[in-house]
Parts: sequence; C-alpha cells; structure tokens
Amino acid sequence: MNIKTPKIMNKNKPLCAALLLFIGTSSNAELLFTSETGFIVENTFETEASKNKAWRALVDDVGKWWPSDHTWWGDASKLSINEFAGGCFCEKSGNNSAEHMRISYVDQYTVMRMTGGLGPLQGMGMYGALEWTFTTAKTGKTKVSMKYSVNGINPDGFEQLAPIVDKVQAMQLNGLRIHLQASH
Repeated sequence: MNIKTPKIMNKNKPLCAALLLFIGTSSNAELLFTSETGFIVENTFETEASKNKAWRALVDDVGKWWPSDHTWWGDASKLSINEFAGGCFCEKSGNNSAEHMRISYVDQYTVMRMTGGLGPLQGMGMYGALEWTFTTAKTGKTKVSMKYSVNGINPDGFEQLAPIVDKVQAMQLNGLRIHLQASH
C-alpha cells in the first residue's frame, strides 16, 4: 500500500531535515520533551492583533496562511477548520479528502485542541494532541502558542523526527504570524 505524504516529506529525509534547519522564522520554537514513545514541541509568537482577530485568522483563514506544500494535494485553499468539538481540520480536493485532525475542545478565543497525526505522522500511526492557545502576554500583545504532544512507536526513534516536526510547525505558525502582520 502506497501512503501519500505531503510533498516536503516525500523527499530524502536527511536532506529535508537539513533544509528545515535553515528556514527562518520569527516564532519561538522549542523541543520540550522526547522519549522512546513520543515527543512534545511548542512554537509561539506574539502579535499586535487581538486574541479574537488571531483566533478568527486561525479558523477562517487557514487556507491563506498554511503552507500549500504541507497539504495532501498541494493547495492550502482546500483546508477548513470547524470551530466546534467533533469538528474537523480537513482538506477536500474534488473527490479526495483528508481529515488532518479532529477538534476535541474549544474555549473560543482562548484554546482549541485538535487530535490526530499531522502529515506523515498519520500514516506512521502516530497520534497526538495539538493545542492552540491565545493569551495576553506581559507585553500586552497576544501570545499565540501551538503545542503538539505526539506518541506512538517509531522503530527509528524520535531523536531525529521530533526536531523536524518542530521546524515544520514553526514554519506553519510563522505563516499565521505573517498573515496577521499583513492584515493588522
């Protein structure tokens, strides 16, 4: 069975990892934890946009800030996020569709939790919780955080995979930061 993965991960893994190390972002990326059974990564940024505006951009504009090369069919405009428990972070392209993650918790304008495996992690049987939080930072700006806690079994371990996921998520979150900056 051939499992399709987003375009960036179809390439040679060491080359992909090396390229991702050179992606510049203004987000704060951090590998919080890694073990034999999983990892936790967190990426954050601060914005002048209000919590409500940042939230609305996350939900309503996902197709404008999510990188197209991190979709199944190469077009981020086909993405949608349903803003309720049981909703879907999904992609639909003609008769093709993918559930990237399932929405499991919503405290509107404060927390959205999604569960599942993003990108190639889905095909690897990985499962995780992706939590988006919107808080007021000490600076008075809105702090947006994207924390992904992943577990599963990986014969190659997580020492090499976790930093790659961290860098990809930093790039994705940076897309939201740039989108908010342009629309503020």
